[in-house]
Amino acid sequence: MRILSLLFALLLAAPAVQAQDHNMGGDHDGDAAMHHAPMRGNDTARPSPNAGVMQTIGTTQVHIHYSRPSVKGRTIFASSDGALVPLGQVWRTGANEATAVTFTGDVMIGGETLPAGTYGLFTIPGESEWTVMFNTVAEQWGSRGYDESKDALRTMAAPISGGPAAEQFTISFENVTDTGAVMVLAWDDVRVPVSISVAG
Repeated sequence: MRILSLLFALLLAAPAVQAQDHNMGGDHDGDAAMHHAPMRGNDTARPSPNAGVMQTIGTTQVHIHYSRPSVKGRTIFASSDGALVPLGQVWRTGANEATAVTFTGDVMIGGETLPAGTYGLFTIPGESEWTVMFNTVAEQWGSRGYDESKDALRTMAAPISGGPAAEQFTISFENVTDTGAVMVLAWDDVRVPVSISVAG
């Protein structure tokens, strides 16, 4: 009787194990869909709190996990040494850990294809042009470990300044359709739009 009970328990567990194996398998779409970066936690309250945003474009999900620093009366984007984010230097695009973005399907950014996966989002702010980088090393602290050779895609974006000021750094999506959307990086009086479309 004990053997029959054990066999019955194993039969019940088999479908769950198979489902778990399927979700952790190496298929391209399954990996991207099931292994997006989890929301980041922290043991103590942070001055720049963790945040997340998710947007579906067609059938592709875009998950972004980042931290939200505040202006607090400081100079944010400038070429001076006193700027919090100096122009011409690599920025983690947030605070604390580098911003992580996951695409569950292939996307097009700046006319190039970015395969489904999780990437570190880095930027190089400029007065008239920003460089936006999607780096294959998604989880790292700040930009100290940033390695340009690990970039999967780089694109340029034109900043828009002079609008209403955002006290906290914010990432949002605008102009969402079934084939594309605009990811907007906004802080202080600067907004940086990055167009994303689904591939294929």
